[in-house]
Amino acid sequence: HVQLVESGGGSVQAGGSLTLSCAVNVYIYSTNYLGWFRQAPGKERKGVASIDKNGTPTYADFVKGRFTISKDNAKNTLSLQMNSLKPEDTAMYYCTADRILSRLWVGSGNYRGRGTQVTVS
Repeated sequence: HVQLVESGGGSVQAGGSLTLSCAVNVYIYSTNYLGWFRQAPGKERKGVASIDKNGTPTYADFVKGRFTISKDNAKNTLSLQMNSLKPEDTAMYYCTADRILSRLWVGSGNYRGRGTQVTVS
């Protein structure tokens, strides 16, 4: 049973934009912090952004001012709007959820999607 499903990845030129979406199981959506982390080949997982139940976002320093995390309570979806993309943003991006916020930031959330690839050239 798939609980988090990402979509919206792709290839884009530097300076471009992409929006990632994640369909979240209704129970997970309502009972967990939600977020995104990424992992580039050969590198460690890095938290990108998180959002709490009230919709308050938190961002990693390396995406502040460029990425926006949001959620739609009517559709149980999580989004990540990515602007001014850089080649170093290239990675697999994962939607994640956990009751403990800190776990999202190290890519160790209890729930995780299969990921969507973002490539910036």
